[in-house]
Amino acid sequence: QVQLVDSGGGLVQAGGSLNLSCAASGSIGNDYVMGWYRQAPGKQRELVAHIISAGNTLYADSVKDRFTISRDNAKNTVYLQMNTLKPEDTAVYYCFASVETLWRPDWGQGTQVTVST
Repeated sequence: QVQLVDSGGGLVQAGGSLNLSCAASGSIGNDYVMGWYRQAPGKQRELVAHIISAGNTLYADSVKDRFTISRDNAKNTVYLQMNTLKPEDTAVYYCFASVETLWRPDWGQGTQVTVST
């Protein structure tokens, strides 16, 4: 099992930036995908971005060109740089990690991101 601790959320004005971090401990191999989902009040959890160990990335259309996901495999840490934030980005952001070939994710505790107008 993998333990994940995510951090970096907060309150920011529209147009601002935040950088989320997610540190993993436990058994992280070279075949893990890591990333973030988010969940806004009254909405379903949705994928924000993920990155596989080889560095390939995937983004939700709503965050492309604004968010950048990166990964430090030596530190078992994944980062999400969020720029040009919008009020609709307000949500709890949950880090995840899963074996790439079998979707059975472990989750972080979540970090709140609030974007004010």
